[in-house]
Amino acid sequence: MKRSDRLYALMRRLKDGHLHTAEAMAQDLGVSIRTIYRDMDTLATSGVPVEGARGSGYTARAMITLPPLNLTHKELEALHIGLAAVGEADTDDLAQAARALADKIDAVLPEDAGAPSARFGFATYPFAEAAQGFRHMPAFRKAIRARQKLRLQLEDETTMHTVRPLHLDYWGRIWTCVVWDETDEAFATFRMDRVADLTPLPGLFVDEAGKTLRDFHALQS
Repeated sequence: MKRSDRLYALMRRLKDGHLHTAEAMAQDLGVSIRTIYRDMDTLATSGVPVEGARGSGYTARAMITLPPLNLTHKELEALHIGLAAVGEADTDDLAQAARALADKIDAVLPEDAGAPSARFGFATYPFAEAAQGFRHMPAFRKAIRARQKLRLQLEDETTMHTVRPLHLDYWGRIWTCVVWDETDEAFATFRMDRVADLTPLPGLFVDEAGKTLRDFHALQS
């Protein structure tokens, strides 16, 4: 398993809000406890809201507070995606303004003792490639609203998947999509930055038992 994939797997586990020990995560992923400690440090440096310490376990926060505002998770998503997108723009003055705004937000973000600081809105290694997923998000969001099937291909794969897009999710600067994969006849969760090609198809879809977002959530509970 590549390190970036392992870090993503750890992020998904921490997202449930429960406390997870390094020993249990190391055993499940087949790595050493020391590796998990290093991974937790990397996630924190990359801006993932990790809480915990060696010997006690780890979890992740669901909200970040900016005095005097309380930001919901969706509001934080909007800030991040906007700053990250504009920060990569070809227009120098807008890119500079986005980075200046990120610095101002950094200045008022709460700091946890001992936690390395991370620039808000601009992912650091190993998630710098996450911005690549932005290029497909408008088409994916439109397909969710229209209930339109998509054909997509992931990086490092030759298989083309015909999918029913169900949901976009965001966690720790990584965007993921939940789909019903008609090719594999199963639910799947893809990282948006791993989508190499995405094409809307003329066919629409309707809810079918066992293939809805509610069914997906039921399987996760």
